Amino acid sequence: MAARRTTSLLFAAAVVLAGCSAGSLLGPEAPQGVEGTVLIGPQCPVAIASDPCPDLPFEATLDIWDDGGSYITRVRSGPDGRFRVGLLAGDYVIEPESGSPFPWAGAVEVRVDDGRWSEVTVHYDTGIR
Repeated sequence: MAARRTTSLLFAAAVVLAGCSAGSLLGPEAPQGVEGTVLIGPQCPVAIASDPCPDLPFEATLDIWDDGGSYITRVRSGPDGRFRVGLLAGDYVIEPESGSPFPWAGAVEVRVDDGRWSEVTVHYDTGIR
């Protein structure tokens, strides 16, 4: 009986701790958060002024962490590369899911202020050279 109670208490503690960081996540009608665009490029091995080869929108999975290293949520950009997530004011890190080795994107740090949407661009590298 004591083992069962201990297991139940540990499970409850894990649920509470896991829920703490998710408290930074706000709903779709939030007055603030992060919105942005995910782009991928280069698309051509050589870009020249007369024939530019712009980066393209990219559907990607992005994990969002708070500045203390706690996981907040996962979002996915749409076909137009756009994403939006409501968050409490604070500092966050957006960690793009990368391939092995490409496409690859580095983490993006962003600050959310009360009542404002922070705009970011996540750049993926195709590896084309």
